[in-house]
Amino acid sequence: MSFAWAKQYEPKSAFTKWIDEKLPVPRLVYNAVGAGYPVPRNLNYMWNFGVLAGFCLMIQIITGVVLAMHYAANAQVAFGTVEHIMRNVNYGWMMRYAHANGASFFFIVVYLHIFRGLFYSSYKAPREMIWLLGVVIFLLMMATAFMGYVLPWGQMSFWGAQVITGLFSAIPLVGEPLQIWLLGGFAPDNAALNRFFSLHFLLPFVIAGVVILHIWALHIPGSSNPTGVEVKSESDTVPFHPYYTSKDGFGLGVFLIAFALFVFFLPNALGHPDNYIEANPLSTPAHIVPEWYFLPFYAILRAFTGDLALFGVTFVPAKLLGVIAMFASILVWFILPWLDKSPVRSGHYRPLFRRFFWFGLIPTMIVLTICGGAPAEEPYVILSQVATAYYFLHFLVILPIVSQIEVPKPLPFSITEAVVGGDKPGGTPGGDPQGVVKGLPGSASDGSLQPAE
Repeated sequence: MSFAWAKQYEPKSAFTKWIDEKLPVPRLVYNAVGAGYPVPRNLNYMWNFGVLAGFCLMIQIITGVVLAMHYAANAQVAFGTVEHIMRNVNYGWMMRYAHANGASFFFIVVYLHIFRGLFYSSYKAPREMIWLLGVVIFLLMMATAFMGYVLPWGQMSFWGAQVITGLFSAIPLVGEPLQIWLLGGFAPDNAALNRFFSLHFLLPFVIAGVVILHIWALHIPGSSNPTGVEVKSESDTVPFHPYYTSKDGFGLGVFLIAFALFVFFLPNALGHPDNYIEANPLSTPAHIVPEWYFLPFYAILRAFTGDLALFGVTFVPAKLLGVIAMFASILVWFILPWLDKSPVRSGHYRPLFRRFFWFGLIPTMIVLTICGGAPAEEPYVILSQVATAYYFLHFLVILPIVSQIEVPKPLPFSITEAVVGGDKPGGTPGGDPQGVVKGLPGSASDGSLQPAE
């Protein structure tokens, strides 16, 4: 995003001038997260979750590299090396708990980031590419988390790998050879463990690369905001630093308190106790479940209990239907920018959309999460089937229809009007002849963006 009023980077010393000429990293940082990057002045704390997700990725990479130094990807000793890390490596217990709980917190902030994007329609033009790259990041996260769940080689690790890779066997003709190729054999063993460890170590760096593209794509149109109204003037923005660095810093402090609470006092609250039992191919757990952040999609997978048949001829088996639906539940997000035709972005100004979001989509996701973690029995099966049906109806039917028929509320003329009121089309905020909104941070009579005193 380029604004004429954005403050330009000016090196202060001979050394910084030399660096700026040879390798302009300070200029890049200044323009990306400094005073050279104007941001809508009305962002609320729901815009903290992007920064928190980046922080979680950094935690996962750092702790993961340390853990990899002590882990052995061998089915005979993998479980023992995890115990060795916990008991014998200096602060190994903290690294392991930070990594395990870091994955859960990573998904928490990413889910909140996604639902904020859904409510404020952050996927709409001109920000489609930001959204699409975000969905790619989410898919990479799911693959990375699944492979990481296998590495401790506990009961849930082994049987989770068996069940999830077994989904590929539902693909006609090539399914079983594909599953054998993925596992390197007929069941999870050394070959599968080595492959999963290698990919689990590699994919976070791939995620980091896509995150850079995600941020790059964000800086072209600029950040969205709670009103959905685009920036029109200098008074609509403030510099990212110090205003949003301080706001993100407060959000990060709250996040770290919650994260420390789980790492030090509730380290196993988000895990499964069966994963502290070493993997045994001859003993199947009574109830195989993935990690909690996969539960909604696992419920969709299990919602299909009957084959698609006609006149006694099976066209699509139930297992394949479930696999298709599970992947489609995420892939449908790729076409959201073209399903929602409403010219209004923010859910605050879309009363009908808001009702379907808060009383339709959100309860549906809660029900799917509960059903995904429950046994495959009634009433959970029928609940998951109803919730799955509504999930797809929401995105494929309800959202397009609502976007066409609803009457949105009047939008403010500008972001400044939404914050302080009084903006007038074609004029200056509040009719001020100098174009100055007095008392607002980032306003100055000379037109520059300066922090309010």
